[in-house]
Amino acid sequence: MSNCHHPHHCPPLDPVVVQPVQVFQPHFHPQIQTVVHPIEIINQHFCVPVPCHVYPVVVKDEVCGVSNWRGKKAQTRSVRSKKR
Repeated sequence: MSNCHHPHHCPPLDPVVVQPVQVFQPHFHPQIQTVVHPIEIINQHFCVPVPCHVYPVVVKDEVCGVSNWRGKKAQTRSVRSKKR
């Protein structure tokens, strides 16, 4: 075929320059990108029935006189004396 090193047959030609072929060499450099992850804290409040035991105390006043006391005692004595 053609021999580029055989100068005896044809005179040298000027080179032809064609469009360049682009070859990409990617170079990566870190770039900080902030990513925000929001967190919502939701406090839930629930009403829960809890037994609370209540013991109401009722205080009553009773009038007890000596005459009432002797009267009851006298009645029991009279009953006893009748049984004898």
